[in-house]
Amino acid sequence: MTTFKDFQYQRPDLNQARQTVDELLEQFRQATSAEQQIQLISDINDIRKDIDTNLNIAYSRASIDTSDQYYSDERDYFDDNGAKIVAIDAVYFEALLTSEYREELESHYGKQLFDLAYNVVHSYSDEVEELINQENKLSSDYSKLIASAQIQFDGKELTLAQMSPYTQSPDRETRIAATQAVQGFMGEHLDDIDAIYDQLVKVRHQIALTLGFDNFIELGYMRMQRIDYNQEMVASFRRQIEEFVVPVANRLYEQQAERIGVDKLKFYDEGIMFLNGNEDPKDSAEVILENGRKMYHELSPETDEFYQYMMEHELFDVIAKKGKEGGGYCTYIDRYRAPFIFANFNTTDHDITVLTHEAGHAFQVYSSRDVEVPDYIWPTHEACEIHSMSMEFFTYPWLDLFFSNADKFKYKHLTDAIQFLPYGVAVDEFQHGIYENPELTPSERRSLWKSIEEKYLPHRDYDGIMPIADGSYWHRQGHIFNSPFYYIDYTLAQVCAFQFFRRSRQDFASAWQDYLHLCHLGGSLPFNALVDEANLASPFGTGTLKDIMVYLENYIEHIDASEF
Repeated sequence: MTTFKDFQYQRPDLNQARQTVDELLEQFRQATSAEQQIQLISDINDIRKDIDTNLNIAYSRASIDTSDQYYSDERDYFDDNGAKIVAIDAVYFEALLTSEYREELESHYGKQLFDLAYNVVHSYSDEVEELINQENKLSSDYSKLIASAQIQFDGKELTLAQMSPYTQSPDRETRIAATQAVQGFMGEHLDDIDAIYDQLVKVRHQIALTLGFDNFIELGYMRMQRIDYNQEMVASFRRQIEEFVVPVANRLYEQQAERIGVDKLKFYDEGIMFLNGNEDPKDSAEVILENGRKMYHELSPETDEFYQYMMEHELFDVIAKKGKEGGGYCTYIDRYRAPFIFANFNTTDHDITVLTHEAGHAFQVYSSRDVEVPDYIWPTHEACEIHSMSMEFFTYPWLDLFFSNADKFKYKHLTDAIQFLPYGVAVDEFQHGIYENPELTPSERRSLWKSIEEKYLPHRDYDGIMPIADGSYWHRQGHIFNSPFYYIDYTLAQVCAFQFFRRSRQDFASAWQDYLHLCHLGGSLPFNALVDEANLASPFGTGTLKDIMVYLENYIEHIDASEF
């Protein structure tokens, strides 16, 4: 049995890969039939998949142990040469778009591949190769800085992830002290983080100008492969969040303050939903994973097969430890046909949310791993998040495996999901403001964040704790640094997941079949088309948000929180 630790890594020779791809593309251009081109595309995709496999192994192992010099160097290699990988994709996609057999190829592969190709081709030129390498390096510098945290607290040396239980302690003084300790580290590195981001913004702006854009925003949308919606639709969606979600979120915050017995909810209170503490998992990480086996066995034959595969091949790394990068993710190791889940369990309810969320990603890619087009194995990002967020809700009937009081978790989980929407669009609006005005100073960027918080998070009170009281909360949001404009995706997907939640309570079997269908489609269609295939209403549609918020608020009101 080949497990993750046995996966073979070999640094790819990107220069040789480019040379081979160029030779295959020359044959492609001289081909006398679509059939010949289809075979050559398969050969090119084998090279692309090999690069992707080694890149994901290197990044995963480097994030598991940031002190591992070998894989740290290998990640640096990919950062320093990332533009070469983009260039291989760009020349391949350019050939696709200009093929004399394009009509036949489009009939064979589907229109989506050519829409994806258009965005890749117009997002790159050899002129920006060095700038892209700089961008990748700065992004990794940020991740390494955040992972370097060694905070002295409670007689221990803790990472930022390991501080989470203390920031959610039922004891208010502990929460305050933990928040101050975390912000002590962030304040110590305030100038470093501001400097990294300042360089990132300027590099991205320069890339955009070099490629002929007015600023990075349009380029950012192209990079995110947004095909069937635009900036105006996103702006309209943000306005609907402000109108229909912010009032509900504020009412939930007011109820939380009353429930935990504080006159005014402060930032360090937000993480504690109940006076007797949040509903933490009743078992260790190892038992959680084993209970996941039982849950997915009972949920469906498809999830049973998937989860057994994940466990047998040791495709989880979920325990927080010194030197491990923060956060959680799912990636895919193509050569081994294996999803891989990375997380930082910290004994809070977040452990279960992360397990089910990342399992949603992993289940989708496992379900679509046989598709012919590697570019369809994953959907675009906002569609990816439908699978993960919806899986959190489909597992509701099995939460007793993980919690002593599952209803208490559900109350918090739903409340958190609703309250996330205003924060999610705040991050999106912030990034639009940043890239519209790339010359803003670090201080002006923090002021911009504060003004956006006042619109979408009017309840927030940092109680004077610096530097977050001065507008630096976004420094902890890695997406802003590493994946620009990747955040509205979560909010769009959350609205879709809410719909799956409602449907699962009305007719679980029907909702699950639509979810399975969505997973098998992978990325063969753009976002709104996938939403339609899943029999969901588009989040952009008039009335979608208003309708689902009425349902959710009614559901929450019928949970008896007096016993919590």
